[in-house]
Amino acid sequence: MRIPLSWLREYVDLPASETGRDVQAKLISAGLEVETVEQLGHDLKGPLAVGQVLTIEELTDFKKPIRFCTVDVGQANGTGEPQEIICGARNFQVGDKVVVALPGAVLPGDFQIAERKTYGRISRGMICSSDELNMGDDGTKGIIILPPETEIGRDAVELLELVDEVLDIAVTANRGDCLSIRGVAREAAISYGLPLRDPALLDVPAPNAYGYPVQVSDPVGCDRFTARTVSGLAPEARSPIWLQRRLQKVGMRPISLAVDVTNYVMMELGQPLHAYDRKLVQGTIGVRRAGEGEKLVTLDGVERRLHAEDLVIVDERGPIGLAGVMGGANTEIADVPLSRTGSTGGTPIDLENATSDVVIEAAHFDAVSIARTARRHKLSSEASRRFERGVDPAAAAAAAQRTVDLLVLLAGGTADAGVTEVVGPSAPHSITLPADHPDKVAGVTYGREIVVRRLQEIGCDVYGQDELIVTVPSWRPDLQEVNDLAEEVIRLEGYENLPSTLPKPPSGRGLTHRQRLHRRVGRALAGAGYVEAPNYPFIGEQVFDQLALEADDPARRVVKLVNPLNDEEPALRTSLLPGLLGALRRNDGRGSHDLALFETGLVFRPRERRRAATHLPVDRRPTDAEIAELDAALPEQPRHVAAVLAGAREQAGWWGKGRPADWADAVESGRLVAREAGADLVVRKGAYGPWHPGRCAEFVVVTDGAETVVGYAGELHPRVVKAFGLPDRACAMELDLDALERASDGTPQAPSISTFPVATQDVALVVDKPVPAAEVEAALRDGAGELLEAIRLFDVYENDEQLGDGRKSLAYALRFRAVDRTLTVDEASAARDAAVALAGERTGAVLRG
Repeated sequence: MRIPLSWLREYVDLPASETGRDVQAKLISAGLEVETVEQLGHDLKGPLAVGQVLTIEELTDFKKPIRFCTVDVGQANGTGEPQEIICGARNFQVGDKVVVALPGAVLPGDFQIAERKTYGRISRGMICSSDELNMGDDGTKGIIILPPETEIGRDAVELLELVDEVLDIAVTANRGDCLSIRGVAREAAISYGLPLRDPALLDVPAPNAYGYPVQVSDPVGCDRFTARTVSGLAPEARSPIWLQRRLQKVGMRPISLAVDVTNYVMMELGQPLHAYDRKLVQGTIGVRRAGEGEKLVTLDGVERRLHAEDLVIVDERGPIGLAGVMGGANTEIADVPLSRTGSTGGTPIDLENATSDVVIEAAHFDAVSIARTARRHKLSSEASRRFERGVDPAAAAAAAQRTVDLLVLLAGGTADAGVTEVVGPSAPHSITLPADHPDKVAGVTYGREIVVRRLQEIGCDVYGQDELIVTVPSWRPDLQEVNDLAEEVIRLEGYENLPSTLPKPPSGRGLTHRQRLHRRVGRALAGAGYVEAPNYPFIGEQVFDQLALEADDPARRVVKLVNPLNDEEPALRTSLLPGLLGALRRNDGRGSHDLALFETGLVFRPRERRRAATHLPVDRRPTDAEIAELDAALPEQPRHVAAVLAGAREQAGWWGKGRPADWADAVESGRLVAREAGADLVVRKGAYGPWHPGRCAEFVVVTDGAETVVGYAGELHPRVVKAFGLPDRACAMELDLDALERASDGTPQAPSISTFPVATQDVALVVDKPVPAAEVEAALRDGAGELLEAIRLFDVYENDEQLGDGRKSLAYALRFRAVDRTLTVDEASAARDAAVALAGERTGAVLRG
């Protein structure tokens, strides 16, 4: 929100010596994020005067059109003689009032104006455009045309208010009241201890039966609707310079008088308004939810298909506006060009189609509904920004009255006697606040007097002694509970005044086992060549179809957000894969084809019976029971680890051929994680959702004799690859890191070191093809006993002619070693034979001849 200091001073009598930097410091101390202070006109130097074009001579001997003009600048040039000026612009004519920079002037950007010879003539100055004076967008992109009544020779710096300071405030989501001059002026008045001249304190006529008919069918979506009518607007009336300049300073473009007035009042009071051309509105104005298949062409010229949850403004024909977001083109105010209005001999005004009667809407809409509509249609507007942060419902009538007053004053209109106001049932929000609660939150003794005074300064009504009954003002919907009120007291007393107290952690405590495991896993994957790629935890439920999950898969049960950042992603993730696969697709699309990405993070699972969250105490550490109760109110949040691969795993070069990433690399990444967790991971053939059924490994841990599936790895199914737009043969792995932690004993195991030599024995076993190699390996390991140090599968051979139909050969290298002696050949052979015997008993394996 841009706040011109000159506008702010209208409502707060700031000391004359206070600069924008001083006000910035005060507002920052009060908790507002004032990012910059723009010094408008600090590098501007006069003389700059109002002139009237007397003659224009077209010079045609040059490549581009050039005009030699004489301009009457009165006594601004010290002689009273017409000023001769060369100009290339075409949007002005004889008789127009313009802004002239005389020799000696310096324009923004250190552009010095001097008398000089150009195009064979002497040019003594420059006729200025808004860009050259750094005025902002005026909608014309040409020479500034002033109203015909402007006095010749007048100082244009003063007339156009070119020198000012503008504070740029980053308004947080909870402070919608500060998206207005009124709201920031209140904060400035509090900071300086000065009274506020509230622009919303107007005499508003009582509602009556003569106003424009309005019917609100959805009182939840719209709890207040004020309608006023102004008739007889002069078609040639244009926004005065002061109004245009204020709009430009806050970052808006002047359009036409009626539209400019509604924008001006919105910036002043924070209440969005909309003006309808009365002759284009048919019948009663209504507020309802959109119907199936309805469409609306908004003011930006885009036809939008409406959603059933969209709140719309309608007349007898159907939708005429997207409530709280943007009006419809079918009731748009006829635009009179600002650059020619009021100029002599300019573009003629279409009196027949010009807007002369307007209906003014000042309504209050549900914040969540407007936010979702704006995001659903990707249509953020100044109005929606305010409604979704919270607008003062009590300001609607005052804003409508202010708009009526300005239209009557500036356009010669007549305010109709009818006043329509539809108001839903509501009551002031009151909070019971212990008088010493802010003291406990801040660790500072403020006392009841300061607490009451600070709350009254922000507009609260406060009653009571030890227990304060605080009625929240209508412009602060963010104040919902006692800690919100405590924060107000603390910020107004100054965060910088809070004492700094270093915490004293108890000795002997550091990272938890879960935190250490998280870090070890990240370091191990990074060391294996993976790059960490954190993602936002938001997903849309359509992603489960892309992952080919069954309809009853538990992963489809999601936690949905009440007010999501993006309506297309309203849920919290139950898997890390959607975010990682999206990152894989983006990087591959931008030219990085050899990728190995990983992420460790939380996934979210809804609880069967969710408890309501409770408030924790602020004057002591919560008990374990209180923390457990709070945790029970939250979704389950296990930590997962996932990895995705595509392209080359090993690059080709002078050292030899490269190797593409395949399912085995994904499986190995899971084994790597398990080793860091100290868990015994069983890898066997699996089939689940996004993975190729013939190239998918299932990860299992055994705890107290019970098997638990903790994840999957392998090559992704081609349909999933196509759905996500991934490279061919992309692979992935995902593991439940918390389940791995529970499966380990938590004690790091040092490697066994022996000085005695190793004995190696190789065996090749023939089994049926469906028998998993992991089962054969497990049988060999159990049969070999404690002398077995390591086992490795080094060859898989399939040949029906040599081995028989449906048979395969698995070759293993077995390493035997004793910790206290050198093994004999007979001991190693006996251990090998025992391993082969058990493998034959369990899996039907036989030694290959």
